[in-house]
Amino acid sequence: MEDRYNHKPQGYRHHVSIDDREEMKVTGVSHVDSFDDEEVIMETQLGLLAVRGENLYIKHLDLEKGELYMEGLIMELVYAEDKGRKNKGKGFMERLFK
Repeated sequence: MEDRYNHKPQGYRHHVSIDDREEMKVTGVSHVDSFDDEEVIMETQLGLLAVRGENLYIKHLDLEKGELYMEGLIMELVYAEDKGRKNKGKGFMERLFK
């Protein structure tokens, strides 16, 4: 697998932790693009991350620390490279498959 993320800044940390598919902690979050009870799309240092599920709820968000805590039934995680957010006006699926 290509190791394109070896350029991480000193002290950088991106971590995803899921407990029983009902609680999720993500570090390294820089922006939340959109959220509702079925999908949360966030920008991380390693690209866009979409979380899909049911009854999703952001319990805590601290962008200064890069932390996001959410609850709900987590069914799917999908990463996509951000490519500098030049396609910000396009939908997530369009950006995902570019």
